[in-house]
Amino acid sequence: EGFGIKELLPPYLDKSLTPNELLTGVCFAVGGVGYDPFSSKLAIVPTLDNQLENFKEYTGKVKGLVGVERTNFILANSVVFVIASSNDIATTYFGSGIRRLQYDINFYTDLMLGYASKFVKDLYDLGVRRIAVFSAPPIGCVPSQRTVGGGLERGCAEDRNQMAKLFNSKLEAELGTLGKSLPDKHTRIVYVDVYNPLLDMINNPLQYGFKIANKGCCGTGLIEASVFCNQLEPTCEDDSIYFFWDSFHPTENVYRMFAKQVISNYLNSFF
Repeated sequence: EGFGIKELLPPYLDKSLTPNELLTGVCFAVGGVGYDPFSSKLAIVPTLDNQLENFKEYTGKVKGLVGVERTNFILANSVVFVIASSNDIATTYFGSGIRRLQYDINFYTDLMLGYASKFVKDLYDLGVRRIAVFSAPPIGCVPSQRTVGGGLERGCAEDRNQMAKLFNSKLEAELGTLGKSLPDKHTRIVYVDVYNPLLDMINNPLQYGFKIANKGCCGTGLIEASVFCNQLEPTCEDDSIYFFWDSFHPTENVYRMFAKQVISNYLNSFF
């Protein structure tokens, strides 16, 4: 919507997609996924590699609609957004504890980085030339992580935030190196800082028009998320004053506000 193309990106797996939808952008995202394939296993959802297979299938359909040359043009001039890492940190490392038993934070962020870098290179190999990779957010400040890791005062869980910052520093450096090493010098791989803008909004909610930033609108706002926010759960009377919809995800108002920042700050980086 912010790019002026269409209001929503429909899911690629929607069987009712029209040819025009395929040509103007679709969404391959899966809830619960992470760079680490084990995150997908825990959430019982397809992995990033599965999403790549769907992307390959998608390009085949587009070729059938407009031909190879036009498809290559679409791939090279489209912007692909890569957004992951929250589930790796909050759920796979700190939540399940399995990866925490296997790796220290430094090694695990290296593991995440390896998967992230490979994914970007795979997109490049498939013809994509404009890739926006979002940083990890201040995941320790989402309500659920405050509840389980923020102590009695439910402050931001700093161990989660420190891990996010460590991963982000590695990711930014890796993407910079990767962008310079790829053969096609028209390629634009852009690191998008999510951490600092969102942290400022969470720490100063009144400046952005919100009153409550430490719990969600759904249920108690302390731990419910995703499918546990449903028609059986009560919701707040006025979601416009809440930063978070559930204990893990911001409200639509926050996403709109942040999307405007991203477009304003990064759009020129793709050209």
